[in-house]
Amino acid sequence: MSSTGALLDENSRGPVTEYIRNSLYLNAIRRIVKEKPLGLIGMVMFAIFLTLAIIGPMIAPHDPNQLGTGPRLEGPQWGYPLGTDNLARDMWSRVLTGYRVSMTLGFIVVVTSTLVAVVLGVVSGFLGGWTDTILQRFVDAFIAFPGLVFLMVVQAIFFGFEFPFLPSSGIMSSSGFTMMLAMTLLVSIGNSRIMRGATLSIKSEVYVEAAASLGATQSRIMLKHILPNIMATALTIATLNLGGIILFEATLSYLGLGLPPDVPTWGGMLSREARNWMSQAPWLALGPGLALSLAIFSINVFGDALRDVLDPRLRGR
Repeated sequence: MSSTGALLDENSRGPVTEYIRNSLYLNAIRRIVKEKPLGLIGMVMFAIFLTLAIIGPMIAPHDPNQLGTGPRLEGPQWGYPLGTDNLARDMWSRVLTGYRVSMTLGFIVVVTSTLVAVVLGVVSGFLGGWTDTILQRFVDAFIAFPGLVFLMVVQAIFFGFEFPFLPSSGIMSSSGFTMMLAMTLLVSIGNSRIMRGATLSIKSEVYVEAAASLGATQSRIMLKHILPNIMATALTIATLNLGGIILFEATLSYLGLGLPPDVPTWGGMLSREARNWMSQAPWLALGPGLALSLAIFSINVFGDALRDVLDPRLRGR
């Protein structure tokens, strides 16, 4: 390596970059364990829910869509911990399967929306000028529209439409694909402004200006010096967004605009089973309602703790 290149690499190591190179994620987890007891509770709960998402369908005593597994509208008992619904389906098996559905959909949207937000934010913040102006006016116009209304409008427009390249049922069905695409667009555009702010902050650092003065290209600066230093911000907003995405999916499913009826979702259970039979079988709302509440609680608490330990301004609080 030339002396100029060595100097550039040495000077370009900002504090956040060094933190990433020393294992950003493991250090964050260690700090949560030591300093954030509520965050630790949320992290443990989140780990349990992730485990249930992986093994839930395998340990479920019945097929979640199997009819006549027991007496119809049976209350909680030993063989059916959460009772049965109006079609005599085991609610415990359906709630367990719902973990995988919610987490799978949530992670797909979180990953794709975070990638899009990072790209838009870095390009807008680093290039500036007319590129930044056009992108930010588009963001302003988009975020002025209520998020839930946007999702409902998109789902209503494409309701009943079948994409020929997608399966007719499951998470990746036409309705599932449309919902995930709309959520990705909604979340990524909103988060791109946060990533733009992080980019502007890093862009003004001395080591970035030194890299530019030594002849580094814009793409090299963005990939080597900007991107690594905004990963902590990206990780934090991704974690915090997961709970909101799961809640959005449950809301759309509750309104009948979500995944197909053959996919066990918590929102769908609250709508199709619990709401219609609340007076006769109030326990039908217990399983999906509690699972949804605890999942969102654990993700939000864990996300808040993660933000506290990754944000230099909040460390030590």
